[in-house]
Amino acid sequence: MSLQASFGGWTDSYRGVQVTPLSQDGREVTITYNGLLQNSGAQEVYLHHGFGDSWHGTGEFRMEKTPQGWQKTIVMQDNQVVFCFKDNAQNWDNNDGHNWLYRLSSGF
Repeated sequence: MSLQASFGGWTDSYRGVQVTPLSQDGREVTITYNGLLQNSGAQEVYLHHGFGDSWHGTGEFRMEKTPQGWQKTIVMQDNQVVFCFKDNAQNWDNNDGHNWLYRLSSGF
């Protein structure tokens, strides 16, 4: 699933994923997760992400549990970030094998 950035961000309410830009250029974003893993009782959720077409700069970071859901703020190192989630029991939510892709538009 490819997502185009806008000043208001992007939400996949069906899967419980939201991307919110925090900076003027849109590169600093908070990813919020309220999906399958949370609904299955995950005690910890991790954001697994990479940048560009080839997943360069791949990282895996523990997300913080907040009233809005599991959250992690990242700075995009490219015009797109590809991401998915896993829990502490190694269960993955990868959007049915498609992952999520958030892309900055050329207007940023």
